[in-house]
Amino acid sequence: MAQVEKRGGLLRKSSASKKPLKEKVVLMYDEIFMVVAMSQTEDPSKCSPRFWEELFLMKVNLEYLEGKLESLDGEELMKIKDNINCLFQHCIQALGEEHPIRVVNALQTLCALIRGVHQKNKSTSGFDIINMLMGFDKAELCMKNLMESLDSLLCAEGSESLKSLCLKLLLCLVTVTDNISQNTILEYVMINSIFEAILQILSHPPSRREHGYDAVVLLALLVNYRKYESVNPYIVKLSIVDDEATLNGMGLVIAQALSEYNRQYKDKEEEHQSGFFSALTNMVGSMFIADAHEKISVQTNEAILLALYEAVHLNRNFITVLAQSHPEMGLVTTPVSPAPTTPVTPLGTTPPSSDVISSVELPLDADVQTSNLLITFLKYSSIVMQDTKDEHRLHSGKLCLIILTCIAEDQYANAFLHDDNMNFRVNLHRMPMRHRKKAADKNLPCRPLVCAVLDLMVEFIVTHMMKEFPMDLYIRCIQVVHKLLCYQKKCRVRLHYTWRELWSALINLLKFLMSNETVLLAKHNIFTLALMIVNLFNMFITYGDTFLPTPSSYDELYYEIIRMHQSFDNLYSMVLRLSTNAGQWKEAASKVTHALVNIRAIINHFNPKIESYAAVNHISQLSEEQVLEVVRANYDTLTLKLQDGLDQYERYSEQHKEAAFFKELVRSISTNVRRNLAFHTLSQEVLLKEFSTIS
Repeated sequence: MAQVEKRGGLLRKSSASKKPLKEKVVLMYDEIFMVVAMSQTEDPSKCSPRFWEELFLMKVNLEYLEGKLESLDGEELMKIKDNINCLFQHCIQALGEEHPIRVVNALQTLCALIRGVHQKNKSTSGFDIINMLMGFDKAELCMKNLMESLDSLLCAEGSESLKSLCLKLLLCLVTVTDNISQNTILEYVMINSIFEAILQILSHPPSRREHGYDAVVLLALLVNYRKYESVNPYIVKLSIVDDEATLNGMGLVIAQALSEYNRQYKDKEEEHQSGFFSALTNMVGSMFIADAHEKISVQTNEAILLALYEAVHLNRNFITVLAQSHPEMGLVTTPVSPAPTTPVTPLGTTPPSSDVISSVELPLDADVQTSNLLITFLKYSSIVMQDTKDEHRLHSGKLCLIILTCIAEDQYANAFLHDDNMNFRVNLHRMPMRHRKKAADKNLPCRPLVCAVLDLMVEFIVTHMMKEFPMDLYIRCIQVVHKLLCYQKKCRVRLHYTWRELWSALINLLKFLMSNETVLLAKHNIFTLALMIVNLFNMFITYGDTFLPTPSSYDELYYEIIRMHQSFDNLYSMVLRLSTNAGQWKEAASKVTHALVNIRAIINHFNPKIESYAAVNHISQLSEEQVLEVVRANYDTLTLKLQDGLDQYERYSEQHKEAAFFKELVRSISTNVRRNLAFHTLSQEVLLKEFSTIS
């Protein structure tokens, strides 16, 4: 018997003497798209009454259906509009069928129709997509029926495969255009909300394990539909969700996805350390360490990060989820195969493995390190913020800092960040640098979570002083530190933190700005950043006695200012020079000049006394303790000016300052989600096997 090959909807016998045979479903598609006399189409069911009933019992040929739509030009497509409308409507009717195979095939056909017609519209803008798919006169009823059917399928107790396809159809519908706000079909998704169905998936553990990732990404995208132009019901509803199970479910899905990224990165890091690059650096020295590190590439996940942002930004109740403890995911998961070194797409939209998802809902073990969503997010941030040269990582790093800004402004978030009874060991990833050793994980102390946030900010400050200076990220980083200090000052929280590391990092940043003045001024207003840094020191000088842990910490602050006085003197000389010239930087530089008044007062007050002490005691080089002794003895005669507004800040506002960033971010997420949508994941054999057990 001759072998039968299947190719592009054709059944081809190996013998070349006979014409290729087409699958029956392909012949039926051809009937739908056939144009008869007078350039009109004819309903296929006129000749075959059971046409539509039979069509949805047959396995969908997505490739052929989309290809057929692609092959038609705009004029030809308009001629078969009535039959496309008819097919679309029969698909919606089939969603109400009892036979699940019909429902599956109808869902897949809808996906192909939506994608095919939208794809055609990119090159041919001579028709309206809603009219082409449904017809203007029937669109409202069609979409109402479609959304009600999808809502019922998502909320029913039935097949998980059907729910998966429903979510994929919705993702297809949402992401079919790059700019989702231009997708007019979504107006019907706003009117006929599926918000409650999404929440049900997130609150129900079995559904969440299977579909949580797609549900969270879908919600994040829907929230961004015309969010600045009209009232978006998904924004309104997300902002008032207070059900604990739902919010925790959403937090778990986000934590799992971020944990998977962290685990993959750690695996690759260990691969590099034990493999070729380790051997290379041992042979040649450390000169290649940075290059070796840059090759550690795991695709970032902006979609899930956007979901976290929307939850934190819109819903104050979600803040409590950040601190919900769960087992450290990386310690209890079953390892899965690592992803390819070079990602196929720059943005990650692949859900974590089911092993990861199910493992985190185990009961807590006293011997297992506990974690929470905030810790997982901080670890993720420490990875993506290492390399901001890549555009996608730059966007990820910016979004991480925006999320941290929202957290740093929230009163409740600050309460648990600074809670002495909530201590964690947070192992942040640190960029390999030649002048420092890698810290051993086991030596990390357990501290309040705010210490990890400050560590992350210090790490960023230290590691990004480079030619392509990320000014915007630096400003956000300093703002996060400032907002945390404002909370500590307001609530008199005396945090036991190694403040010297922060002071040292800030002074080194000032030195970098000064040494690269000409290059940086060509691109940035460096005085905005310099003023913020100087005012952080002013905050410590003016209010440090209310929030620094001990009197000696305040003494150490003065010691650092005096020790690094040359840097502050140089900064003063630079801003004085520019503020006395009639140039574009005059006003910005003069603000820094005025802000330096107390720092200069400290330097000018203590330096002569330290020199006098050294001369009297015949000491050429004073020790730190000797300098501190002079400082403590001369506080009384120091006069400082009271500076207003140091503990005030402008609250974060998305619409006025970040709208352009989020529009571009959502566009790239939409493109990537669409690219990664897979409708072939469910083979007909799997579906038949699953549905054969359904009564």
